[in-house]
Amino acid sequence: MTEFLIALIVVVVVFLMMGVRVVRQGYVYTVERLGKFTLAAQPGLHVIIPFVDRVGQKVNMMEQVLDIPGQEIITKDNAMVGVDAVVFFQVLDAGKAAYEVHNLYSSIMALTTTNLRTVMGSMDLDETLSKRDEINARLLSVVDHATSPWGVKITRVEIKDIRPPLDISNAMARQMKAEREKRAEILEAEASRASAILRAEGEKQSQILSAEGRREAAFRDAEAREREAEAEARATHMVSQAIAESGSQAINYFIAQKYTEAVAKFATSPNAKTILFPVEATQLIGTLGGIGELAKEALNSNPPSSPPPPPAQTRRAAPSVPPSAGGDR
Repeated sequence: MTEFLIALIVVVVVFLMMGVRVVRQGYVYTVERLGKFTLAAQPGLHVIIPFVDRVGQKVNMMEQVLDIPGQEIITKDNAMVGVDAVVFFQVLDAGKAAYEVHNLYSSIMALTTTNLRTVMGSMDLDETLSKRDEINARLLSVVDHATSPWGVKITRVEIKDIRPPLDISNAMARQMKAEREKRAEILEAEASRASAILRAEGEKQSQILSAEGRREAAFRDAEAREREAEAEARATHMVSQAIAESGSQAINYFIAQKYTEAVAKFATSPNAKTILFPVEATQLIGTLGGIGELAKEALNSNPPSSPPPPPAQTRRAAPSVPPSAGGDR
């Protein structure tokens, strides 16, 4: 009897252990009773009826990434390109994901590949290379709509790589190089034009300033000549007054002064050391005598404040010098 009870207890414990299930975080277990889906077990401890209930599938509820293998796609302009993509998705309904579709991962991959060919096949090569965001958005919309009955949410679809043919890549490289060279030439031409404009502007400004300088200099020269003419006019007026007041004596003074200056210039000339020209000694003496008379008149008209001179003494008359007809100098 005791052995029977022990055996019964062992059977009960084993039976209870077979009915206990622990669901891990991030997963949902589907429970099937007699082959029919009845419960989606959430993370935690669950008890099922052994031999009646069983765990059907363990569905991953975390966001997952599915790598789409490289595909050869013909674009609208008949260019063959290789494309790699990735799909991010998350299961929202474990029951639908487990029983609405067979092999969820293969189904999503096939659906994404098909729509990738459809979307990129309707675009030119240049559009496929430059409009990745548009391709991603269209794929996301189409694939998410198609997988919604499976309890799956497509979060993102990304194009990893687009590989054009080698000859097209070379042509694109040459095109890019030509475009860069064109831009460089345009920039150099614009720089040269700007430099020429600045240089011409500088020359223009320089000419304007030079012309203003010449005009100012001309004004200054004209003013100087005007002042010189006024001074000459005043000097001429003063000389005229002196001549009018003194008569021939003033004229003799000026003539003697100019005559003496001319003789001095001849004497100091570097071109000749010996000068031969006729000089009238009597005229020079007469001129000097006129100068002496002018000096005496000036002294008599303006007597100095010195004491009176001593009485005149009898001086011996100087012998007269006979005038010479001419002399050689």
